[in-house]
Amino acid sequence: MIALVRFQIEGYVRSLRVLQPFIVVALFVALVLGQGPGGPDASDLAVRTFADVAAVMFPVWAWAARALLDTQPDEQRALTATAVRRPSVPIWAGLLAAYATNLCLGFLALVIPLAQAVQAGSPGSAILAGCGLNVLVAVPGTLLGAWTSRALIPDPGVSLLTLLGGVLALLLLGIGPLAWLSVPMIEWLRAAHDGPDAFTSAFPAVALRLLLWSGAVGALYIAAARHRP
Repeated sequence: MIALVRFQIEGYVRSLRVLQPFIVVALFVALVLGQGPGGPDASDLAVRTFADVAAVMFPVWAWAARALLDTQPDEQRALTATAVRRPSVPIWAGLLAAYATNLCLGFLALVIPLAQAVQAGSPGSAILAGCGLNVLVAVPGTLLGAWTSRALIPDPGVSLLTLLGGVLALLLLGIGPLAWLSVPMIEWLRAAHDGPDAFTSAFPAVALRLLLWSGAVGALYIAAARHRP
């Protein structure tokens, strides 16, 4: 498993596809996050940044996961599945490789907000909740990208449209009566904008919803990928 994870990450890096999300994240950090919060509400604003970063990074994580999973040619994927003799191993390895890559991108996006929050004197519990939120949100982002990868949607144009449509659908579901079917993006943004205490209090419920959503969608993806020819 570890060898397959390293193999896929190395292939993604050597193909230079990793530069696409890296450049997007670098521009986001430089143009949006570079100027830290100021004024009497600097502590609260710094905590809000963690929630905003998670919302912005969600589609970036999905895009990066899709690109990583599409880097390996179909013939090589078939050979890998034959060599390991267990069809679920390459699927798990791909998900783990994509998630590890997304964690690295998330770390890049959070370095400056983390430093700003510490400098502004934000509560430690709120900072930990913000970091934990991003670690958890990277999971559904990775799964959304996996669902739109070439293994399930061979046509690249349809795959990209499905990715964009999936992000939009989840956002719209989150503001309607079927919000329980969506990633709780509205909930964590609202809680963060209500203040550090509200954000910290809401984090367990948000984390549980993220885990339940990821577990259900991940199980469906594993089943769908295993039955693909």
